[in-house]
Amino acid sequence: MINELKKEIEKAKTCFLEDLNIIQSSKELIQIKDNYLSRKKGIVTEFMKQIKNLSAEDKPLAGKLINEFKVEVEKQLNLIHDRLSYGKKNEIDYSLPAFDIPVGSPHLLSIVRTALENIFLEMGYEITHGPEVETEYNNFTALNMQEGHPARNEQDTFFIKGYSDIILRTHTSPVQIRYMENHQPPIKIISPGKAFRKDEPDATHTPVFSQIEGLLVDKGIHFSHLKGTLELFIKSFFGQNVSLRFRPGYFPFTEPSAEVDISCYLCNGSNPECRICKGTGWLEILGSGMVHPRVLENCNIDPEKYSGFAFGMGIERIAMLKYGISDIRMFYDNDLRFLKQFG
Repeated sequence: MINELKKEIEKAKTCFLEDLNIIQSSKELIQIKDNYLSRKKGIVTEFMKQIKNLSAEDKPLAGKLINEFKVEVEKQLNLIHDRLSYGKKNEIDYSLPAFDIPVGSPHLLSIVRTALENIFLEMGYEITHGPEVETEYNNFTALNMQEGHPARNEQDTFFIKGYSDIILRTHTSPVQIRYMENHQPPIKIISPGKAFRKDEPDATHTPVFSQIEGLLVDKGIHFSHLKGTLELFIKSFFGQNVSLRFRPGYFPFTEPSAEVDISCYLCNGSNPECRICKGTGWLEILGSGMVHPRVLENCNIDPEKYSGFAFGMGIERIAMLKYGISDIRMFYDNDLRFLKQFG
């Protein structure tokens, strides 16, 4: 009797291995499991029923063989169950809509820079670029900042080690010098880009910042052209209700020079506790002026024949005013809670 049971178990093992190869779904898995392990009519259960017909000395061996077969069946079926479950979880249905994958967006400074560039492009300006590592001549001398000018001090300017006259540009004005040296008027350009100064980081200063400067040189250019250009720019960017105010200023490369303020777009001077203008009603926004004749001469442009105006502003400053941002360092902290507000 025990030998016959052994043969039946070996035959069942062979059949079970064949059944494993045809399982391709959970439904088939359940069917095979019931066929072998069902408590009522499963193959293992039928083997267990035969034990009562064996002799006392054969029963332990029969029980061992049946139990080993049962354990092997459970083990193999569990492995297939795990495989089917993993495949189901990782299966891709290409007919479904795309997953909601978060995507990046332009940085706020890039958004503002693009908006500024577009305004001036619509006014007929050309975008020009230049190197961030410059000569002292292009950065200072050609712009009427002679030897001894405070801006040349190493406390204000990054000098390149090993070179006495090579620096990181402190503004984007050298781009204008390079352009004027290679082009004759009419000239109508803007020069956006990075600038570098040895400022200690605080709420309004950082060693690396962005600027956008403009230059127009042609015959018969005077201050009213500058005023009209800046008024069109500011109203296009901040809104038609914003007013301009020109104050006398000083820049070595322009004469006369003017600081430009805009009226506070938040309170218009009516709130003494305004967080934007601090109750003054005005916000300083940029510097400007008529190009100094000596700058034109340095670029081989006849100041008796041509005149022009220039202006420059910090892109971070513009963004802070536009969006009410109180600390310039927030642009560079990479805090997604801040950046996602503008994406």
